[in-house]
Amino acid sequence: MNVTVFGSGYVGLVTGACFADAGNHVVCVDVDQQKIEQLNAGQIPIYEPGLNAVVANNRAAGRLEFTTDTAVGVAHGDIIFIAVGTPPDENGSADLKYVLAVAKSIGRHMSGFKVVADKSTVPVGTAELVAQAIGVELEARGFAATPSERINLGQPDFTVMSNPEFLKEGAAIEDFSRPDRIIIGVDQGPSASRGLELMRQLYGPFTLNHDRTLVMDVRSAELTKYAANAMLATRISFMNELANLAEVIGADIELVRRGIGSDPRIGYSFLYAGAGYGGSCFPKDVSALRMTAEQNGHPLRVLAAVEEANNAQKQVLSRKICDRFGNDLSGKTFAVWGLAFKPNTDDMREAPSRVLIADLVRRGARIRAYDPVAMPEAARALANDLGEMSEAVSFADTPEAATNDADALIILTEWKVFRSPDLAALARNLRERTVFDGRNLYDPDTLDRFGLSYYPTGRRQVTGGDSEAMLG
Repeated sequence: MNVTVFGSGYVGLVTGACFADAGNHVVCVDVDQQKIEQLNAGQIPIYEPGLNAVVANNRAAGRLEFTTDTAVGVAHGDIIFIAVGTPPDENGSADLKYVLAVAKSIGRHMSGFKVVADKSTVPVGTAELVAQAIGVELEARGFAATPSERINLGQPDFTVMSNPEFLKEGAAIEDFSRPDRIIIGVDQGPSASRGLELMRQLYGPFTLNHDRTLVMDVRSAELTKYAANAMLATRISFMNELANLAEVIGADIELVRRGIGSDPRIGYSFLYAGAGYGGSCFPKDVSALRMTAEQNGHPLRVLAAVEEANNAQKQVLSRKICDRFGNDLSGKTFAVWGLAFKPNTDDMREAPSRVLIADLVRRGARIRAYDPVAMPEAARALANDLGEMSEAVSFADTPEAATNDADALIILTEWKVFRSPDLAALARNLRERTVFDGRNLYDPDTLDRFGLSYYPTGRRQVTGGDSEAMLG
């Protein structure tokens, strides 16, 4: 099939590459000339495991192309996906200007039947706005005003669907190739059944062993995406709240997690306490869903608490550090392991590391950080956050180098490379032999045996024993 994807960011690029890998001819369109030049030169502008190989293989096979020419993209695709950004507006709602700009381009250039599928995360009612924008452009070109009239006259027609993405950064190729559900939102209309059949045909290779396609009305599909992310964000914030309580009353949040996760009604996913959620989806989508609710006179009180809890959680490690070292951190150097908001990505959007590092630097501290892939993105983000003060942040070539002669270590991302460090060497490297763990990577008793003071999240803190013999 001929497929066009508008937007070559995270969602658009993964979507285009995976559809091409299934044998379709895909054209990805983006207004960013530099990004398209990068992609045509074989350079991937984002970090996602496995994506580079999928893009390279399908470009070589002629199944995947990149262009800035919207007319070419519209002419090519029988199915056109809108996968552009929906950044938060000043009031927290999703900004649809890029989505509607694509819709207008489709209306200006289409010459036959098109299935238009919203892949971007968009508020309820967006499909109607997209259809309206396309219709206005068709009328401006002299075509009939209604779908029935256009069909009867043999004029270009279209149907708009909602097809939200459910990709986890760091596992996007696997998620797309082996989906746990495919949501297709479609409403009644003269071209809806034709469009649904094309969508089923496109997704056929991904549902051979088990058809996980869920067909529903468009508004329900649009709400499903927001509801899924809001539920996961709620689980994270709830566990973080419990972790903070566990520290006060002397419980262990890891044992609590195992206890409640063993209940099949709850499960283990997204029950890990930490430094707060970040990334491109949860913060933006929770805020956008709240705004949708408020605009419709039905505020979501639970989500207001989720946002408040998450913002507060990003301050917890800073408070522990100040309790240990004082509010004035001048002359202190902190090693930081992990900068991206989660492992297997270089995404620094809303990352807890940005909040913590900015606070420590403003208190006079110096930071020496290491992340396996996110340091270039982190340098740009922190320069934006801190301005000239970003000179207090440096980057190390290895995790070990980051800790050399630092006062303490702070762990913010649970990369696998951090899971089994040389604890004896770590104790020798750190001047104050102190570890602040925002991801609960270690056993408190083990760090205690190596003479390390350990401040985990929602677990027993240890102040380090007399372990000189183990330090060598």
